[in-house]
Amino acid sequence: MKRFLLAASTALLLTACDVGMDPAMDTLDMPEVADGTLSEETMKRVTERLSSDEFEGRAPGTPGEEKTVAYLIEEFEKAGLEPGNNGSWVQEVPLVEITGKDYAPLTIGGAEGGPIDLEYATDWVGVSYREDVQTTLEDSELVFVGYGINAPEKGWNDYEGLDMAGKTAVILVNDPDFGAETLEGPFNGKAMTYYGRWTYKYEEAGRQGAAGAIIIHDTEPASYGWNVVESSWSGPQAYASRGDNPPPMTQVNGWVQKSVAERLFAAAGKDLGELAAAAREKGFAPVPLGLTASTSFRNDIRTFASQNVIGMLPGSERADEYVMHTAHWDHLGRCTPAPDGDDICNGAVDNATGTAALVALAEAHAKAGPAKRSLVFLAVTAEESGLLGADYYAANPVFPLNRTVGGINMDAFLMAGAAKDVTVVGPGKSQLDLFLDKALMNDDRVTTPNPNPEAGYYYRSDHFAFAKRGVPMLYLDGGEDLIEGGTEAGAAVAADYRENRYHGPKDEYDPNWDWSGVMSDLSLFYRIGRMLADSGSWPNWNEGDEFKATRDEDCATEGAGCGV
Repeated sequence: MKRFLLAASTALLLTACDVGMDPAMDTLDMPEVADGTLSEETMKRVTERLSSDEFEGRAPGTPGEEKTVAYLIEEFEKAGLEPGNNGSWVQEVPLVEITGKDYAPLTIGGAEGGPIDLEYATDWVGVSYREDVQTTLEDSELVFVGYGINAPEKGWNDYEGLDMAGKTAVILVNDPDFGAETLEGPFNGKAMTYYGRWTYKYEEAGRQGAAGAIIIHDTEPASYGWNVVESSWSGPQAYASRGDNPPPMTQVNGWVQKSVAERLFAAAGKDLGELAAAAREKGFAPVPLGLTASTSFRNDIRTFASQNVIGMLPGSERADEYVMHTAHWDHLGRCTPAPDGDDICNGAVDNATGTAALVALAEAHAKAGPAKRSLVFLAVTAEESGLLGADYYAANPVFPLNRTVGGINMDAFLMAGAAKDVTVVGPGKSQLDLFLDKALMNDDRVTTPNPNPEAGYYYRSDHFAFAKRGVPMLYLDGGEDLIEGGTEAGAAVAADYRENRYHGPKDEYDPNWDWSGVMSDLSLFYRIGRMLADSGSWPNWNEGDEFKATRDEDCATEGAGCGV
């Protein structure tokens, strides 16, 4: 999900980073690099071709994928890259598509007055991540576990002393700091942490041995309405194949409307508001609700293979250390028709532009000659299905993650024109911010913090698959403060795209686009990537970040480049 989905429509306070104040600037090796020779013509040509009707919206597992992969291999080779996967341009990504059907109601037992039947889609939604043709949850005890967080580094465990075997966790969305006015707090204040994302909550419930996990939907802390939950969690759900030894998973993962949860808590003699307030405090103890949950549904299961495309430029001195560049090549394929009957979701902005940027950056780095470290260009599949290609690569890396220095993710360049700023999604997380600050010294631009930190956009694009496994990743967006029209014009461009083209058939290539802002951002990405590739430093996550412990542990293993 892209940051501009909920882009602020009001003017934003621009915050310039005072890079001279951070002592880490003096300890990190951040070499000067020359500007790259970046081709606007390449950006236009590749974007236009990938978003043409010929590619049918680039859906994984379709003829559109076959054409996309073949074209990217051709362009990567033309740009001067070498095959990145042991002589191959591709990495096979086995996918599983599970479609739930024949849903029984979610029946809540134990309430005074008899069972309560919750209607599927209206009151609740749920899926199974397990590859079982039949899913059955029967008389599973409901336990309210607050935010469902187990964070040892923060001394916080919402499951403390609880055996979840056979039980269903009822969980609040976001994290305990939601609603804070500042970025201060055990969970980074108003900025959502990974612990606030639904992905983490289901994973942790599985690790705890729960039979089910149900998140209470609330529009403001979720950052989207129930309509988004209902549409996203019904119909086919795709997952990367988890192999022979999958991580522990619940039988059912689902959501309930907040009003429904309030009714259920009342039926248990509890007050949701009071318990939610208590869950914000350290030391919260889980609360059995004295209710049970039962439901069943069938699953249609389809397996198919998709492909990540990988190219690289070997390093001249430390070829076994890698700098990653990522973008997703996929889009939605054929979709709900526009009024004119057009049913191809071409995905020109999202994300033919980011994929074209991989080609243009590869071309520029190849022309500049080898950097000291190897540069990797990874076009991943199935982002629109839940970051599946990126997650599969990060779980099965071609290049070891503890020898991957860090990277840059590129997801949807809005054609807004040149800006005075660049938006940092997830600022303050890692020392990559200092490389950004150094690269910005060449431009008359400032950084704008993520305008909606509470929405957790850092955890919603492909770089997150690397970040949660410890690899520092930078995620930047185009600026908000346009040279022509300021923040009001920037908000208008984002709103126009969101309302008229995003995930629809009219996200199409326009020969009249203004590429000036895109090329300015691309120049910045080039400098950051080249600086990392010529550096001798290994930037880490900042102290207190939720991913630092993972990186430190990985760097302590034998053969880790970052452990040197």
